[in-house]
Amino acid sequence: MTAAHAPRAVTARDWIGFFAMVVGMFMAILDIQIVSSSLAEIQAGVSASADEISWVQTSYLIAEVIMIPLSGILARVLSTRWVFVVSATGFTCMSLACALAWNIESLIVFRALQGFLGGAMIPTVFATSFSLFPPEKRAGVSVMIGLVATMAPTLGPTLGGYLTQSLSWHWLFLINVVPGLLVTGLVWTFVNVDKADLSVLKGFDLAGLLFMALFLGTLEFVVEEGPRNDWFEDHAIAVGAVVCVASGVLFFWRVLTYHNPIVGLRAFKDRNFAIGCLFSFVIGVGLYGSVYIMPLFLGQIRGLNSLQIGMVMFVTGMFQFMSAPVAGMMSKKLDLRLMLAIGLGMFGSGIYLNSILTAESDFWELFLPQAVRGFSLMMCFIPVNTLALGTLPPAQLKNASGLYNLMRNLGGAIGLAAINTVLIDRYALHMSRLSDNVTVARPGIQDMLDGIAGRMGSIMQGDADLAALKVVQGIVHREAMVLTFTDCLLVMACVFAFALMLTPLVRKPRQTVPADH
Repeated sequence: MTAAHAPRAVTARDWIGFFAMVVGMFMAILDIQIVSSSLAEIQAGVSASADEISWVQTSYLIAEVIMIPLSGILARVLSTRWVFVVSATGFTCMSLACALAWNIESLIVFRALQGFLGGAMIPTVFATSFSLFPPEKRAGVSVMIGLVATMAPTLGPTLGGYLTQSLSWHWLFLINVVPGLLVTGLVWTFVNVDKADLSVLKGFDLAGLLFMALFLGTLEFVVEEGPRNDWFEDHAIAVGAVVCVASGVLFFWRVLTYHNPIVGLRAFKDRNFAIGCLFSFVIGVGLYGSVYIMPLFLGQIRGLNSLQIGMVMFVTGMFQFMSAPVAGMMSKKLDLRLMLAIGLGMFGSGIYLNSILTAESDFWELFLPQAVRGFSLMMCFIPVNTLALGTLPPAQLKNASGLYNLMRNLGGAIGLAAINTVLIDRYALHMSRLSDNVTVARPGIQDMLDGIAGRMGSIMQGDADLAALKVVQGIVHREAMVLTFTDCLLVMACVFAFALMLTPLVRKPRQTVPADH
């Protein structure tokens, strides 16, 4: 190896700076889900309607999805240090602004800016891990990044529920201020992995940037809002879909024909990277989908509050943490393709076990499925990260890292849209079938109604028969919802079974990537 390509020794300064970057990435990913268990309190605090409050999450996701692929070219122009410092500073300022928001409109604007500015921190960490550390250190670094990237969405609802119940919803955002300032200072002081290259700005593709923003923004809007508003029956969603298709066509045309495109798609010529992005998409479906659907079940069926839900969900995070050293050792001793197959199989099995639900399912009934799912996440994330990015040329890493992380977020967004669609459609089907079968003509139903009415008559005034009928209707609704949640989880398990069948297509890496200095 020539001196020009020899990696320099990783110093203590490098470790401090990189660890600060990982903390910044954790905050950016955490804030996607930290508001999910506290939307009711935020809604009351800013006097928002039920339709408006959903934009507290949607605006952040849309803005973050736009920034993630853009971060590659920004890091090449300004350098990794400058991009991360600006991103962390902006994220921190917008977190403070969110806490001080005076109405729903201001909160949505500040959340969008928080997501846009903070989005650059996520892919920058992935690219830096491959350009800063030599191959022999990357397994351990991948464990740390994987643990952070997968723990953050899992801990989001738990931490958010605790902060809201203990203090107020404002602390969902105020908690970012001090760590954000520390991250900014540490990265500015200790990170120095590359230099700015202003020549990249020559022939900057402004039109491509506009098309990309329109395409990703409207795509995120359509998949997030579609299930809530009956898809194309809603005028805004129909218009958004038209804009999405048109801007998408123009974006891909521009990327493939312009001499200096805003996002380079050449990395997709590498089969490992292309398949790795597909696996990243599937992991996004499982990661964000499971964190969304289980709190929904525990809240709607079991009637738990946000803190109780967080305690149940904490099992997943605990087993993720426990699996980190095991996954790190496995990544050094096993073929990464075999490790990935084990991880995907375990994650799918965990979701399948989760699907065996009843209206009485509680902490211990859900313990094993969540433990299996949590333990498997690192076994999915580490090999996919290495297989997708580990053999790309250094010049493509920053751009490819943005695309790779974008696929995980898109997987989460599209997965949530699919879950909401299944929830709506399958609930209507199960409710119809159960209602058709729970009639007074069916043996036992009239006896059940008479028994409930008799008990009701002894403890209440009014029409006991009507009260009994409402009790039975509530039972039918509950069981229809349980069956619906089961269907959603089975669909997610099938997605992982499909991904597992694709693992033989992944090539074993033939070479490692030299550090890019």
